Amino acid sequence: MMSIDPATLEILRNQLEGVAEEMGHVLVRGAYSPNIKERRDCSTALFDADGRLVAQAEHIPVHLGAMPAAVDAVRQHDPTPGEVWALNDPFMGGTHLPDVTLVSPLAPGDEIVGYAVSRAHHADIGGATPGSMPAGSRDIHEEGLRLPCVRLVQEHEIVDDVLDLVLANVRTPDERRADLRAQLAAHDRAESRLGDLHSEHGETLLTAFDAVIDYSRQRIEVELADVPDGVYEARDVLEGDGVTDNAIPITATVTVDGSTLDVDFTGTADQVAGNLNAPLAVAKSAVYFVIRCLTDPEIPPNQGCYDPITVSAPDGSLLNPQPPAAVAGGNVETSQRITDVVFTALAETIPSRVPAQGQGTMNNLTIGSRNGEFVYYETIGGGAGATSERDGPDGVQVGMTNTLNTPVEVLETEYPLRVERYALRPGTGGDGHYRGGLGLERSVTVEQPATVSLLTERRRTRPSGIAGGNDGATGENRINGERVPAKTTIDVDAGTTVTVHTPGGGGHGAPADRDPRARDRDRRSGKTDG
Repeated sequence: MMSIDPATLEILRNQLEGVAEEMGHVLVRGAYSPNIKERRDCSTALFDADGRLVAQAEHIPVHLGAMPAAVDAVRQHDPTPGEVWALNDPFMGGTHLPDVTLVSPLAPGDEIVGYAVSRAHHADIGGATPGSMPAGSRDIHEEGLRLPCVRLVQEHEIVDDVLDLVLANVRTPDERRADLRAQLAAHDRAESRLGDLHSEHGETLLTAFDAVIDYSRQRIEVELADVPDGVYEARDVLEGDGVTDNAIPITATVTVDGSTLDVDFTGTADQVAGNLNAPLAVAKSAVYFVIRCLTDPEIPPNQGCYDPITVSAPDGSLLNPQPPAAVAGGNVETSQRITDVVFTALAETIPSRVPAQGQGTMNNLTIGSRNGEFVYYETIGGGAGATSERDGPDGVQVGMTNTLNTPVEVLETEYPLRVERYALRPGTGGDGHYRGGLGLERSVTVEQPATVSLLTERRRTRPSGIAGGNDGATGENRINGERVPAKTTIDVDAGTTVTVHTPGGGGHGAPADRDPRARDRDRRSGKTDG
């Protein structure tokens, strides 16, 4: 294999990452649903011919770490240039059913040199309730249309039979068609841009694939070597699965050995009746996210970052469920608790790098008309945990999601919904040398009969502070002022108001050490009650 000099490598690395970023821009600009065009609940990436992640856009953590499983699933079908494959099956490379993944071979010459991949959360993919996120689902068949690897495009033309099958099984089919076409446009852009790079660099481009992966691997190994060797354990719980309110334990044993790190989830609960089961690919995503947070953020995010890391969970467990397990909440809620557990385990050895716990939930809110006219889906921000150097941000997405909010103006224009209140919750961040971020209140009135689904966490257990910092506040959900469970699906009448109070983040360090000037700023800005 030819060598590549550092300057050329850096140029090509940025060019490859630019292709992935441009895919994301095309997808967002071309999408129809607010969930993608406004909230940007989507991710894009480039893989090499062997299915290794080469470059990714900085989009949704829970999407990106799980994408290799989708590429592996498609490669088993011997894809050919001119095809685009679609899948969402959590047991065959997907995460949960609303996340539809497209994979297309890239062949600027005669051979496949890589794959373009996009994953987008579609606001509805069928199933028992609008939005395909039912709180009490007991198996995957209740959660929507399940797609194994199927050709959506063949010989550069959409396969109408496949598209018609998808659209016949979803609510808001026009929106689904438009969002799928936006994903396809992103793949067209990747094919064009990678072709340009191949024409410019020739075989050097393929050498760069290996070189950028090797570069990231070497840098992450140096970072891991700085973590003291040892075995570190932690445990936390989920607050029921939507079927029962029983606590569901997640246990992680993290073993650091030289420049490798292993995470074993033995001791975690067996798969549950409800929908908090998470495919192993989701657990891997959560672990990769934690390691990315604790190491140099300038390391290029690709397969090299993940090679020194192994993740395992027992077959049939919460984090490695077997079909037909329900999984709608595993991707969004269980993934958050996995990050909390792995962070806590590593806090034992590198406490200065580990933040206090953030809100630990995505606060999933889905509202859809029972006649299929509209479906609104949102994850709602809350408090981030404080670090050893600064306060936690207020009212942000935390952990495994990186989406924006739906602007009030867009929400009220696109849906028969009215926002009554959208504000920070004073006093919800844990006190400490550095204060945890504040949670949010989002209150929405539904202007026609609808079905509301809530999939939330941290309604009973507070996000933990660290190094003597106080815990953040819990969240709560209310419908017409009456408190409802963390996992709820309910039919409501026109005029019903749904209010979500999101948790705050934990504090870092002893409250007595907080700068009095910072406390004064908190009071003047209304971030504390006193």
